[in-house]
Amino acid sequence: MPHDAKRSNALRKSISDTGKNILPRSLGLFGTTSVGVGAIVGGGVLAMSGVAFVATGPGAVAAFALNGVIAVLTALSFAEMAAAFPESGGTYTFAKKVLSAPAAFMVGWVVWFASIVATVLYALGFAFYAATAIEIIIASVHRPIPFSIMTRGSILFLAAAATIGYSLSLIRKSNGGGQWATWGKIAVFAVIIIAGFWRLSNTPFASIDAHLHPFFANGTKGFFLAMGYTFIALQGFDLIAAVAGEIKNPAKNVPLGMLLSLGIALAIYLPLLFVVSTVGIGPGQDIVGLSQNNPETIIAVAARNYLGTFGFWLVLVAAILAMLSALRANLLAASRISLTMARDRSFPRQFGRISRSKNTPIHAIILTMIMVTVILFMIPDVAAAGAAASLIFLVSFALAHWTAILTKIRTGSKFMPFSAPWFPATQVVGGTACIGLAIFQGIQVPSAGLIGVVWLGVGIVLYLIFFAQRTGIVDASTSAIDPQLHLLRGRSPLVLVPIVNPTNAEFMVSVATAMAPPSIGRVLLLSVVKPPDNWQPGNPPPQLINAQSVLEEALTASFVGGLAPQALITVSPQPWLEIIRVASIHRCESLLLGLSDLNEKNATSEIEKIMSRVDSDVVVLRAADEWKMSSVKKVLVPVGGGGGQDRLRARLLGSLQYMGIDQISFLRLLPETTSDDSIQTTHKRLKRLAEDEGAENAEIIVARNNRPVDEIIRRAAENDLLILGLQRLGRRRKVFGDVVLKIARDTTCGLILINRKG
Repeated sequence: MPHDAKRSNALRKSISDTGKNILPRSLGLFGTTSVGVGAIVGGGVLAMSGVAFVATGPGAVAAFALNGVIAVLTALSFAEMAAAFPESGGTYTFAKKVLSAPAAFMVGWVVWFASIVATVLYALGFAFYAATAIEIIIASVHRPIPFSIMTRGSILFLAAAATIGYSLSLIRKSNGGGQWATWGKIAVFAVIIIAGFWRLSNTPFASIDAHLHPFFANGTKGFFLAMGYTFIALQGFDLIAAVAGEIKNPAKNVPLGMLLSLGIALAIYLPLLFVVSTVGIGPGQDIVGLSQNNPETIIAVAARNYLGTFGFWLVLVAAILAMLSALRANLLAASRISLTMARDRSFPRQFGRISRSKNTPIHAIILTMIMVTVILFMIPDVAAAGAAASLIFLVSFALAHWTAILTKIRTGSKFMPFSAPWFPATQVVGGTACIGLAIFQGIQVPSAGLIGVVWLGVGIVLYLIFFAQRTGIVDASTSAIDPQLHLLRGRSPLVLVPIVNPTNAEFMVSVATAMAPPSIGRVLLLSVVKPPDNWQPGNPPPQLINAQSVLEEALTASFVGGLAPQALITVSPQPWLEIIRVASIHRCESLLLGLSDLNEKNATSEIEKIMSRVDSDVVVLRAADEWKMSSVKKVLVPVGGGGGQDRLRARLLGSLQYMGIDQISFLRLLPETTSDDSIQTTHKRLKRLAEDEGAENAEIIVARNNRPVDEIIRRAAENDLLILGLQRLGRRRKVFGDVVLKIARDTTCGLILINRKG
C-alpha cells in the first residue's frame, strides 16, 4: 500500500476511534441508562432531602428542579465529550485528550478518589438501612432485642460484604449485572409516588396550600443553600462517560443514556418531594420542623404518615436497593478509571490487564475493592470525605465544560458526533454554576477542601517518582500515532531543517514531515548565508544567490515528493549559532540535521555544539545513496541498558508507524556469559519497553554477543533504517561517541541519531 494511502487510512482511524477499545462494547441503551439511573436515583434524595427542607421548606422542590437544569447542561457537555472520545475514563480521558499527560493524571487521580469515596458512602448507606431493617425484624419476633445490629462492627461488616460481593460480580461479568436493584428501586419509588398522588387527590386544596406556604421558608439564602447541599443528589450521569468504552454506538447511546437517566431521576425526585411536602405532613406539623427532627429519614417518616407501616417499609426497601445500585455504579466507574490510567502508564501496568477468561479488568477491580475497604475501616470522618468527593465531582464537571469549549474551538463542530446546543452558553452557564457550587461546598465544609488538597499532593509526589517517565513515553507515542491530539491540545509542532546540500533536500524533508503531525505540524527549511568579508551594500553576495538556489531546489524536490514545507533565509557569520537562534525564536519542537561526511571533525563538532545548546529534540540523519523515506519497510532499534532517549524515540517510532512501516525490531545484546534466566528477564523488559513506545507488534531480539558493535552493523544490513541514541555526558553535553561513529561509518542503510532535549 502506498504511504499516502496508509496515512489517509490512519488519519481516518484516528478521528473515528481516538483510543484503544480494550473491553467489548456490550452496553446498549438500556444498559447505559441503567448505569446512570443506578448511580443517581435514590441515595442522594434520601440522604439530602431533609437538609434541603430544613434550608428552604417546600421550596426544596424548586431547588432540585434548578439543580436539574444545571445537571442537564453539564450532562450535555459530558455527552459531547464522551461521544467524541468513546473511551472509558470519563473526565480523565477528556483531560488526556485536550490538556496534557500530567494534567490528566491529576484529574484522574482525584476523580478516582471521589468515585471510591462515593462507593464508601453508598456501602455505608446500604449497611445502615440493612441493619435497621434487620433490627426491626428481630424486634418483631423477640423483645427485648438480644443484641444490637446498629454497632460500628456490624455496619462495617455489612458494608464490606456488599463491596466485596459487587466486586466479585464485576469480575465475573463486564457490567457486573445487578440491574435488578436499579429497576427494583424505580418500581418501589413509583409505588410511593402513585400512592402519594392518590392520597393527594382526596386531600382538600386548602390543606395542600397551607403545607406549601411559606414556599421559601428562609428566603433566597435558604434556597441557594438547599441547591448547594443537594446538587450531588443528581451526580451519577457522569459515570456513563467513565464506562463509555463499553457502550455500543456511543455517539447515540451516550447522550441518550445521560439525558434519560437524568430525566428518570427528576421524574422521581420532583413528584416525590412534592408529595412529601404536602400529604406526608401530619396534622399540626410543617415540613421544616419534621425534617429537623428526622433529617436522614424524612422520606420514610412522610411515607408512613400517608401509607402507614407499609409506606415506611417501602422507603426502607427503596433505600437498600438505591444504595446497592449506586455502590455498583461507582465501583464500576472507579475500576474503569484505574484501568484506563494503567493503560496509559499513569498507574502500574498490571492494573491495565484484561483477564482472558473473564474478559474483565480483574486487577483494576481488586485494586478499587481494596481501596474502598481500607477507607471503610480507616477514615474517621466519612461526612467530610463525602463532602470532598462532592467538591471534586463539581470541579470535574466544570472541567468537562471547559474541555468541551476547547475541543469545539480547536476542531470545529464537525468533529463532534454529538454537539450540545447553544454553544458556548451551555458550557459557560453550566461550568460557572458548578464552580459556584464547589466554592460553596468548600466554604461550608473546609475539611472537604483540605482532604482534596492532601490527596492531590500525594498524587503529585507519586506521579513524579513513579509514573512521569513512562506516562510521558506512552503519551509521546500516542501523540505521534494519533495526530489529532496535537490539534486538540492547541499545538502546532515545528520541525526546523537547515539545508546545505539541495540533493539531500527531499529525504530531509520527508523525514521532517514524518516527525511533524500531518495537517497540524509544520516544517521550516532554513538556509544560513555566511557573509563575505568584503560585502558591499547594494551588491548581493554570491552566497545569497546560492542560498536562494539551494532553497529553490529543495522546495522543488519537496513539492515533487508531495511535501509542502516553509522556507527561510538568514545571514550569519556563524551558521551553527544562527541555527540555535532560529530554533529558539520559533520555539521549534524538533531540529533535523543532515550529516553526510562523518570523517569531517568540524561537522560533528558543530552538531554537538548545537545539540548542547538548543531546547529542541535533535535528530541527525545520515542517508544512504538514493535512500528515500518512502522505501523504508524494516527498522532496527538497538537498545542499551540506560534510558534518556525513550520519549523522543517513542515519538519517532509512532510517526513511522503512522506512515505504515511494516516491521520494527528492538535489539538488546548481552555478554555471552549471560544466563538463560537473564535473557528471559531482559526479553520481558524489552517487550514492555516496546509496548510503552507504541510498538506492540515489534520483533524483540535479545542475543548474546561479545562484539555488540559488529553485531549491530551486521543486522543493520538486513534493515532499511537504523535508529540510535546519542551519548550524553551530563544534562547539556551530548556527543558522537566512538561506537556511534563506527556504526555510522560501517553501515549503508539509512541512519537516524536521536537526542532528546534537556
